[in-house]
Parts: sequence; structure tokens; C-alpha cells
Amino acid sequence: MSINPVEVIKQCTQILEHIANDNSVPRNIRRSANDVLSTLRNENEPLFLRTASSISILEDISNDPNIPLHTRTLIWNVASQLETIPVDD
Repeated sequence: MSINPVEVIKQCTQILEHIANDNSVPRNIRRSANDVLSTLRNENEPLFLRTASSISILEDISNDPNIPLHTRTLIWNVASQLETIPVDD
């Protein structure tokens, strides 16, 4: 079974939009979720670069002590999904 990067990005952006619009999530986390959304949607950059940058931001925010537990789980889920995208595209 091959990974469909477009489908993975679509699923990840849906989760990130949910986080960005969740008022129970601290503002800085929502802002970072929006940064990741912008990065993923920037089609001027190669896919591998967009995913690597996004994973880096997600790792940073998952370590934030103020992040709610359910949000941290969603962030880890998104990062894991992005890691399935092949680098050699």
C-alpha cells in the first residue's frame, strides 16, 4: 500500500484547523498550528521541505508545558502522519 501524500496533507490540515479554532487551546499553540497550516499549503516549496518544517514546528509545540493533553495527542498524531510522506518526491 503506497502513501498518498495529498491525502495525508488533507487529513493533517483538518486536524490542525480544528486545533487552530479550539478556544480551549492556548493562543500560542493555535498560532503555531496556523503556521504549520501555512507551511503545508505553500505549494512553492517542495513537499519534503514543507513536511520537514511542519514536523519541526509540531515537535516544538508538543513540548510546550501549557498544551492541553488532548491537543498534544493530536499534534503527535499529525507529526506521525507527516513522517509517512516519502522524502524523495
